[in-house]
Amino acid sequence: MSTDLERYMRQLGEQARAASREIARASTAQKNQALLAIASAIDGNRPALLAANGLDLDAGKANGLAAALLDRLELTPARIDAMIEGLHQVAALDDPVGAVTDLKYRPSGIQVGRMRVPLGVIGIIYESRPNVTCEAASLCLKSGNATILRGGSEALHSNQAIAACIATGLRAAGLSAEVVQVLDRPDRDAVGMLITMSDCVDVIIPRGGKGLIERISKDATVPVIKHLDGNCHLYVDDKADVEKSIKVAYNAKTQRYGTCCTLESLLVAEAIAERVLPPLGAKYTEAGVELRGCEKTLKLLPAAIPATEEDWATEYLAPILSVKIVADLDEAMAHIARYSSQHTESIMTEDLHRAQRFLREVDSSSVMVNASTRFADGFEYGLGAEIGISTDKLHARGPVGLEGLTSQKYIVLGDGHIRT
Repeated sequence: MSTDLERYMRQLGEQARAASREIARASTAQKNQALLAIASAIDGNRPALLAANGLDLDAGKANGLAAALLDRLELTPARIDAMIEGLHQVAALDDPVGAVTDLKYRPSGIQVGRMRVPLGVIGIIYESRPNVTCEAASLCLKSGNATILRGGSEALHSNQAIAACIATGLRAAGLSAEVVQVLDRPDRDAVGMLITMSDCVDVIIPRGGKGLIERISKDATVPVIKHLDGNCHLYVDDKADVEKSIKVAYNAKTQRYGTCCTLESLLVAEAIAERVLPPLGAKYTEAGVELRGCEKTLKLLPAAIPATEEDWATEYLAPILSVKIVADLDEAMAHIARYSSQHTESIMTEDLHRAQRFLREVDSSSVMVNASTRFADGFEYGLGAEIGISTDKLHARGPVGLEGLTSQKYIVLGDGHIRT
């Protein structure tokens, strides 16, 4: 690893550690002022953002990036609008920092409670989607954390254009631009350094493909909040409303193909399959979705091809869907338990008891009833934006918003109390 890169990363880390103390003591009003100033800077620099993104898209096409990755990479006017709206939403959210809960008197006379505090410095490593730069910066800023952002090399121009807007907004609020730092070089070795800088970085959050996240989790000496993939399921129960089920299953797969909450495996109860699959299959085929089914599915959907064992465990991020006919709820949940990545699962049913069983027994970070898996998103959950969707069970699970970027410490209030 080059000495120049080592110096660069060490400087970023030391600046982030110093900035973390500054942002931790910033007032809610100052943090909100920065968020709104960033939104204004992004709105006023739309042509520059689109031009920078155009450079990345052209390079991506020339390098043969897959369609799903190009979709994630693209900054459309609507996605810029969403970035701005997300900043306004985060500014409107309650500030978790400093909130005191569970304050109680103890027999000794002291009061014991817990206060919510920032994590410190958060390193975020992500691929393709430049809007993550804005989302990550906004949530880290509002939750009182400094952050070091390392986007994919394929989005370098877009990320630097967004970073310039963030720096402008921070300075306008009287905060140091080092509160949010975006790596300006694509060196892969920089990632290896970032995930081992335990003296400067308190937590790493990777967002991207399974290979990236597995590598980060394996090599990091800094704690990691992660999700590996999104093999999401929708089960259509035999007590489901057919019209609702077709609408939801179609949306869950086709609304966007390249996201971690897109439907990848459809399970249908045998008793209702003849009413659901033929019309739903026709809609999928019209939309260009390739269907891979079990033997029973192939009898109802002649255009489908046989599914392999690998299909049941695959996150396609593409217009491909595995389809399996199951006997009942128990078989559906057993299938989910075996193949799910514990991201998002949904059931279509009008039976309250079965819905409650599904909610209780399915062990995923988001579990839904009669709703599209595409709702598993921080923006849709009212978090304003999200850092990522954690499938871990410790600290943060599901979409990670403001509260997931904080911790709690115990506080004790006394008046000269001593222990006897």
